[in-house]
Amino acid sequence: MTNKDQGADLQPIGHAPVVILVRPQLADNIGAAARAMANGGLFHLRLVAPRDGWPQENAWRNASGAQRILEHLTLYETVAGAVADLHHVFATCPRPRHIVKQVLTPRGAAAELREIETRGLRAGLLFGPERAGLDNDDMAQADTLIRYPMNPAFTSLNLAQAVMVMAYEWWQSADTTPARDFMTNETSVATKAELENFLAHLVDQLDACGFLRNAPKRPGMVRNLRHFFQRGEVTEQELRTLHGVVTELAIGRRTRGRLEKDMIEE
Repeated sequence: MTNKDQGADLQPIGHAPVVILVRPQLADNIGAAARAMANGGLFHLRLVAPRDGWPQENAWRNASGAQRILEHLTLYETVAGAVADLHHVFATCPRPRHIVKQVLTPRGAAAELREIETRGLRAGLLFGPERAGLDNDDMAQADTLIRYPMNPAFTSLNLAQAVMVMAYEWWQSADTTPARDFMTNETSVATKAELENFLAHLVDQLDACGFLRNAPKRPGMVRNLRHFFQRGEVTEQELRTLHGVVTELAIGRRTRGRLEKDMIEE
């Protein structure tokens, strides 16, 4: 599937916030921002006075399958016009400003955006131009500021990266993917009974080959083997493989033993 085909079914999801790029300077960043939006389930894009006008070919090239977002974006001359139909506006603010407003992290903003969504209200996210960000007049249109907690020695983000952070937090705020998973593909995690059966097989063959011949140390050695295999979630397929390994080692040992015995007799 090509990137273009992958984005063919992009559709708005619920009352997702509108992304508003204010005076964006590079077409490449507009396209990359659309791609980031698609990753996070955002669809509605608005441009305010893009420096080089619109449309721009490089934006489509950098959208990488998110062209439908560019096809449906709307163009505005002012921030006031771009936010006129919204109920809440959040503005990203990379630098400290002498403004009295609530400031949220991207995660906190995503949580509030979800709450706004549940009430059927429309919200927008303002992102400023690449070089200087939003100015004070732009932020005067916003209810809330968003500041990204980053390495204080280097807080610079590309425009598309800034959009990606918010798109990711927006998606994560409703995502139910478990924080930890164990991929078993075509098999499943072995039960304790299956694991015990294998350990009995292994210990039996270790006794037979003499590996556990030191009687005082034998209990501790068996315990160590048990701890080793109990430490992780061994799958049924892995146990079948290990059973086969132990069986083949036993067959090989018996075969070599017969050969050695025959050579001695000769």
